[in-house]
Amino acid sequence: MIFPPWSLLMAYLLDLLVGDPRWLPHPIRWIGAWISRCERIFLQTHASRLQQLVMGILFWFSVVGAVAFFAGLAMRVAFGIHWTAGIFLSTWMAYTVLATRSLHGESADVARALALGDLPLARERLSWIVSRDTSRLEEPEIVRALVETVAENISDGIVAPLFYLALGGPVLAMVYKAVNTMDSMVGYMNDRYRHFGWFAAKVDDWVNWVPARASGWLLVLGAALTGLDWRRAQLTMKRDAHKMKSPNAGYPEGAAAGALGVQLGGSSVYFGRKVDKPTLGDRGHPLTLKIYRQMVRLMYVTSFLALLMALLIMALIS
Repeated sequence: MIFPPWSLLMAYLLDLLVGDPRWLPHPIRWIGAWISRCERIFLQTHASRLQQLVMGILFWFSVVGAVAFFAGLAMRVAFGIHWTAGIFLSTWMAYTVLATRSLHGESADVARALALGDLPLARERLSWIVSRDTSRLEEPEIVRALVETVAENISDGIVAPLFYLALGGPVLAMVYKAVNTMDSMVGYMNDRYRHFGWFAAKVDDWVNWVPARASGWLLVLGAALTGLDWRRAQLTMKRDAHKMKSPNAGYPEGAAAGALGVQLGGSSVYFGRKVDKPTLGDRGHPLTLKIYRQMVRLMYVTSFLALLMALLIMALIS
């Protein structure tokens, strides 16, 4: 087996211990740079709708093809040099697609500013990790944004990478991260990307269909293990997940809202426009830092459950 279960376990532990320090080489940043380069080549803002759609599809294949080719080539070269070199590279690649530690760290920077009572700093730090306008948010709205971001990224940053690592090893996981990163960069329904980014956004919906639903149920189980309201988590997810425009985001966010006893969603400002999103969950506990800390504990337990899920998948398909 080129990517054994113990290599996945090592990658998971590395992510928990090291996170994503800026000084370390990181292929996801390389993928982001490649996406930006390809966008400059393929995006023609004055082209017709059909032309933008076609160029967006060509853009997608250019990015995914390059990532799959170079990730596969790197693996073949490393294993060709020596088995240990191949295992080292595959473990490192797997570690770089996981985001448990960095998801906690980036959200904790915002929470620390809130704890100090520094709203301007909290707004600034929040703007680094969300796309909504944060300039006028008060503490409850900042906490809501943190909980929504952590909950949604449990799927994109933890469960989905582990799922694709289990199915196809580091190369497939790198392809997934390329798809997901493209969606985060061009998958917007605004004037610039509405047609060009349509295909990238749709593929991201497809590849996250299973992981998002798995994330929801893992959050329900995690709620039971952490003493939160797992019954309400299950009911809220089933009731509210379909409200979201995204076919996937409502599952982890709905489960989290129910487990924490809070209401997520509602109005936010994106790119200068007010967007009224559906609400998930019911009004209950106030959105305070206590709720954020409960969300972080739930995230770590869910992350560990996702690791067990991935190891089980590997055992079943080996």
